Amino acid sequence: MRVQGQKGFTLIELLIVVAIIGIIAAIAVPGLLRARMSGNEASAIGSMRAVNTSQQNFSQQCNGYAASLQALGVGKFLSPDLTGAAPVTKSGFTVAVVSTGAAIPNPPAGCAPFPGYYATAAPLQAGSTGTRAFATDEQGTIYQDNAAMPVPPPQPFTVAGTISAIQ
Repeated sequence: MRVQGQKGFTLIELLIVVAIIGIIAAIAVPGLLRARMSGNEASAIGSMRAVNTSQQNFSQQCNGYAASLQALGVGKFLSPDLTGAAPVTKSGFTVAVVSTGAAIPNPPAGCAPFPGYYATAAPLQAGSTGTRAFATDEQGTIYQDNAAMPVPPPQPFTVAGTISAIQ
């Protein structure tokens, strides 16, 4: 009788490989989550810049600012990803625009302008989709709130405590 050699891996060898893969995953996953949050925050800042630009274009045509993201979408001032039903959710942030002041009387045709606005972007889940909240107004400066539970800075925007300007 001839004994054939056993080929393959032992249970111990397989367990060691699984343990090594688990350690590598434990090291990599937090970095990936931080990168995703950073990307979400960059998208929120980009959304604030897009709102500022579209509001300036609206102001040139209508002698005032739009009351909502939807109003900016009607005139094709803002891309469709930001002009859905209020508030808009984009890349883990809730983006909204609020008009300030009373409506400007006798506007140009097709316009309903207001003397001011402010826009906000708040993370859907603080610490998961983002760690900062953002806001901007007709001045064009973008503010961030670095609080533990970030909420968009209150209007009028001032630099104090956890609130600072980023542009």
